[in-house]
Amino acid sequence: MLHRKQIWYNKAMEKSEHIMAGITDLNNKLLLLRKPIMEKAMSGFSLSEIAYLEYIALHPDANVTRLAAALYMTRGAISKITKKLEQKGMITSYQKPDNKKELYFALTAEGQKIDAVHRQLHQDFIAADQEVFAAFSDCDLTTILRFVEAYNQHLDQDLK
Repeated sequence: MLHRKQIWYNKAMEKSEHIMAGITDLNNKLLLLRKPIMEKAMSGFSLSEIAYLEYIALHPDANVTRLAAALYMTRGAISKITKKLEQKGMITSYQKPDNKKELYFALTAEGQKIDAVHRQLHQDFIAADQEVFAAFSDCDLTTILRFVEAYNQHLDQDLK
């Protein structure tokens, strides 16, 4: 006969397995549905390049080290993307007067246009999904958000 703790553990494992399967399903479906839309609208740019541009748009004084950490890439991979985006005229590099050693990156006017298209796509996706979110209470959404944040922190620890 199973003890209460074992029964709880088995039920919790079953739910966690369902949650993880659901997250995997969601991710696969989102990629299937949205990747072609993104690729069409962002023709000529890889998903990594778009993520790079987005990070620079949101974080002033972005440098190779910060980009690598934020995008879960090596510094070498960031350097390759940097060269491609500079060649495409999407970013510019600069140094601060007080730090001639470090290179920082900013979006050019063309880079800002691509970022604006990307942001609009995200807004369109959010608007299209709004009926799903509207079906949940604020309390429900807060709980889901708490889970997502906690699980991200757990994964961040594993990545270190």
